Amino acid sequence: MAKAKSQYQCTECGAVFAKWQGQCGECNNWNTVVESVVAPVTAKTNRFTALAAQSSQVIKLADIQAQEYPRFSSGVGEFDRVLGGGLVPGMVVLLGGDPGIGKSTLLLQSMVHLAQHANTLYVSGEESAGQIALRAQRLGLEHASLSVLTEIQLEQILAQIEVIKPQVLVIDSIQTLYTAELSAAPGSVSQVRECASQLTRVAKSLGITTILVGHVTKEGTLAGPRVLEHIVDTVLYFEGDSQSSFRLVRAFKNRFGAVNELGVFAMTDRGLKGVNNPSALFLSQQTDWVPGSCVMVTQEGARPLLVEIQALVDSSHSPAPRRLSVGLEQNRLAMLLAVLHRHAGLQFFDQDIFINAVGGVRISEPAADLAIVLAMVSSLKNKRLPRELAVFGEIGLSGELRPAPRGQDRLREAAKLGFTHALVPASNVPKQAIDGLQVIGVERIEQALSALRDTLHCF
Repeated sequence: MAKAKSQYQCTECGAVFAKWQGQCGECNNWNTVVESVVAPVTAKTNRFTALAAQSSQVIKLADIQAQEYPRFSSGVGEFDRVLGGGLVPGMVVLLGGDPGIGKSTLLLQSMVHLAQHANTLYVSGEESAGQIALRAQRLGLEHASLSVLTEIQLEQILAQIEVIKPQVLVIDSIQTLYTAELSAAPGSVSQVRECASQLTRVAKSLGITTILVGHVTKEGTLAGPRVLEHIVDTVLYFEGDSQSSFRLVRAFKNRFGAVNELGVFAMTDRGLKGVNNPSALFLSQQTDWVPGSCVMVTQEGARPLLVEIQALVDSSHSPAPRRLSVGLEQNRLAMLLAVLHRHAGLQFFDQDIFINAVGGVRISEPAADLAIVLAMVSSLKNKRLPRELAVFGEIGLSGELRPAPRGQDRLREAAKLGFTHALVPASNVPKQAIDGLQVIGVERIEQALSALRDTLHCF
């Protein structure tokens, strides 16, 4: 029997090295090279022999018939939204998130619903069958038709797949599996990559919808090699504080739908429930509207959301004023402060500034610039903005306001939720008036501040 040998592999890019080194020479990341044990692959155990026997033919793109993928519901409406409209046969989904945030709960709810009209298999490498049954009982789920397998060896799981032939398969989690072909421990780079590759191959060849649960690192990224995200079709992340009852599921990659879609859930004693009006979560429930609060309309995939941006500007008692941003980009805050000083004559060099997006949502689009600026000016001047005012728009370095995509959808959402005024870039002003909404279009940041002072009588 050939002796197993050690190799060093980067957990980010998968590059292989003969010895350990602090920095990966391929992706330049530090402390990502780890040791793994690899068993030699012989001709007898070559797992690619069957694939090599099937030769492919070159086809002209014009001769390929484009077909729509049939979709079926997961049983959870918000989960379907993030997936792009539902599950697809042969689709491989990678779901990541912090421990205890609700990954297994969401998948158990979905699998119990799917088991009523489809052949399903729930494979757990972290919990016993009794624990899964207790969770289903606690959630009040009728789980008589759901098949459960507690196994961590890949070969045993593949054998059961050949027997049961499920239409939907859940692996909870991919880091617990191991294959006998490799000598490395479960959860290592080589084991995770190999198990994910073989499960993906089986899913594609047999048309099995497969959902893989992935662990995350302390930085919040998916554990294991970076190639894991390239293998699968869809990558979903659970977001939100485990101490809060609200959870967000965001799509970062989707070969069968749009990316950056957002699903909003509320954790109850009966499991995760979809939230029909997520804007209500991100708007303050306080009766008194205070200075430093501004409502912006952001776009998450195909869904417009209204989010309250809060700012606190206070005199600093240290030589280096603090700049803290929660849920928004920190570097962009420094740029906006420079724009305000240069083009609006407002100075914040001796002020501590704290920015927060209510509800724990993370906003990465630049259309939040105008809301951040107005919230800071409102807090600095200690003057309230109108509660019925919604804003959005990107601010350039020269002080100009640039249009945001899908402005019409944003304005309609604001009008539907009872907002009466909107301050937006001039390019986003609709040609036809929206009932109940007065839209004010401005081209520069100083014009926006003047409109608030002269038209809305704020400053």
